[in-house]
Amino acid sequence: MRLSMISAALVAALVGYGSTIALVLAAAAAVQASPEQTASWVLAICFAKAFGSALLSYTNKVPVVLAWSTPGAALIAATEGVTMPQAVAAFLLASLLITLTATLRPLSRAVAAIPDGIAAAMLAGVLFPFCIKGMEASKLAPTLVLPMVGLFLLVRLRNPAVAVLAALSLGLVLAFTIGGATLPALSLAAPAPVLILPEWSTGVLIGLGLPLYLVTMASQNLPGFATMRAHGFAPPVTQALAVSGGISTISAFFGAHTVNMAAITAAICMGDDVHPDRSQRWKVGLAYAGVWVLLGLFSPAILTLLSALPPEVMGALVALALLGPLMGALTGAFVPAETRFAATMTVAVTASGIAAFGIGAAFWGLAAGLAVWMLERVAKR
Repeated sequence: MRLSMISAALVAALVGYGSTIALVLAAAAAVQASPEQTASWVLAICFAKAFGSALLSYTNKVPVVLAWSTPGAALIAATEGVTMPQAVAAFLLASLLITLTATLRPLSRAVAAIPDGIAAAMLAGVLFPFCIKGMEASKLAPTLVLPMVGLFLLVRLRNPAVAVLAALSLGLVLAFTIGGATLPALSLAAPAPVLILPEWSTGVLIGLGLPLYLVTMASQNLPGFATMRAHGFAPPVTQALAVSGGISTISAFFGAHTVNMAAITAAICMGDDVHPDRSQRWKVGLAYAGVWVLLGLFSPAILTLLSALPPEVMGALVALALLGPLMGALTGAFVPAETRFAATMTVAVTASGIAAFGIGAAFWGLAAGLAVWMLERVAKR
């Protein structure tokens, strides 16, 4: 295997892990996961991405790169009053729906019928509060957060993909030098998977499971397929949905939320610099899988290190990681003129965090946007 393949896989995996691991930890905290369950979550999702990427790349001979659902993690982190077993049930529902989308045309048509602007607006409403709270951290710990933001902005001018990773690196240095954080004892013990049986709650399934499925499909899988097409590869759409959904169903029992097609990190693995022979470029998926196995095995030490960081640093990292997805979601929400007001309503309701009947704000935001859109359509007839 060429060194360029290993290098591309390493960069892609480190960018994907380092730029959003803080968000996964926030999601785990929101659903009251124990430290052991959090470690199991990270281990399971790392292994799920590794297995799925290797299998899809090998069987299709094209570079297929899977990622965890970053918008999905933000959605989970925004929930309140949800337990880990209830979250596992929501993860199972989302995973099963992704799998069924590969085979049931009525389901795929129903998802496609949701206007792009409203779907993007729901995602924007989920992400916006995190960006606001993260920026507020600069007031609470300016000596730690402002240098991170400055470095992020400078690195982003040259290489946006590693900007958050650079901010994380600086945050670690500042936290353990001037921030008062104490370097913990890092354990190299192998992580242990924790079986978590689901607890079925109708409100959580509707308020978390269904939106998790929708944001994963709209903001992860579809852009991931588009990224492959843009690089001249035919994406194995049906197989990718079936495999990622099936793997996510298994990993959900160990606390992991959904895996899906990657977009930004996938682009790192598909360029001409990875391998001049396009027919050989699929092998980067195997190298990518190997890196994720290592990240999963060393996750206890990594999580211990990150848990020692001040909350302001972690909040700022989450905000910086979500600025790009927020920009994309807002753009997608307000470009279509025919759904612009409905999208505005969706953003407002979702970002408010309102919950009713045990169902979270993401569902109500989507429902409000669809109601406004259908009302406007009826009025125009």
